[in-house]
Amino acid sequence: MLGGFLALLSAATFAFETATARRGVLTATVAQALSITVPLGVPIFFVVAAAFGALGTVLGFSTEAIVYLALAGVLHFVWGRYCNYRASKAMGANLVAPVQQCNMLVTLGLAIWILGEHLTPLRVLGIGLVVLGPALTYDRKRGKTSEAKASDTKPTDTIAGAPIETETRKLFQPNYAEGYLFALLSSTGYGISPVLVRLALENKGLESSLGGGLISYTAATLAFALILLLPGQWSHVRALDRGAAKWFAISGVCVCFAQMLRYMALVLAPVSVVTPIQRLSLVFRLYFSRIINPEHEVFGGRIVLATIVSLAGALALSASTELVQSVVPLPDWAKTFLNWHWP
Repeated sequence: MLGGFLALLSAATFAFETATARRGVLTATVAQALSITVPLGVPIFFVVAAAFGALGTVLGFSTEAIVYLALAGVLHFVWGRYCNYRASKAMGANLVAPVQQCNMLVTLGLAIWILGEHLTPLRVLGIGLVVLGPALTYDRKRGKTSEAKASDTKPTDTIAGAPIETETRKLFQPNYAEGYLFALLSSTGYGISPVLVRLALENKGLESSLGGGLISYTAATLAFALILLLPGQWSHVRALDRGAAKWFAISGVCVCFAQMLRYMALVLAPVSVVTPIQRLSLVFRLYFSRIINPEHEVFGGRIVLATIVSLAGALALSASTELVQSVVPLPDWAKTFLNWHWP
């Protein structure tokens, strides 16, 4: 019960974090966003780990586990988050959400290859729905309008060359090409990192998850610090305005606590319970976007439908065949079909 509640809180916190980060990148660059949200995780995880007496667990990890956690941190908190912010900046968090469910496909593929899991009929259905969801978000009329807008001259991100939003428009025009590309790229980081964390924290306790998070955030911060050594990057980051800095600070704090709640939920409840509940962040995201970014997101029936389809696909991917058979009475032929697996 407690594990499920923590997973629900994590989902809501992740959704709120996404909305606040989206608000920040309206007037700032992706590099400036990372300069706050990534390093902020180190002191937060350090304080919480110290409060729970978990700092000693850092020394208890094997070299292999530390490598897994460090790679997970760089892939998730630097690469995945960078691509996520780029995608959100280009077409808004609501349009990004269904596309990012593709990270489930990456995780599933690695789980089959590395962890010895199987492809089942439920997962095949989930793959189909996850692929269909993003396709439903594309609006041909908006797409043509955004292509015309793309030729306008705008300030650019010094690292990525991404356009910086400098004024509020009544109708947000998404850049589908850039948004879809970086949403898919973020799925690689978000999809690979859970497998690495699982390899490092398997059979560990709650304290170890906090120590592992501290290692991951420290590795991510060091990796991002290397980027700041490039000519002009430090001065660019320091030019961040206070308004955007406030939103990034809120986002950075929220994402840290969302990650902590997620790790705690995984310790207290099975993955098959935590993962479906966390997918509810898609629903929470719509509400928080309406409140925080009403003029900078795409809303409507098409987005709601795509979100529902993607959510259904994610649930199908994470649901176990045994769970379905225990809840739904099925004839023998249906049980035989559901029990098929590959390899």
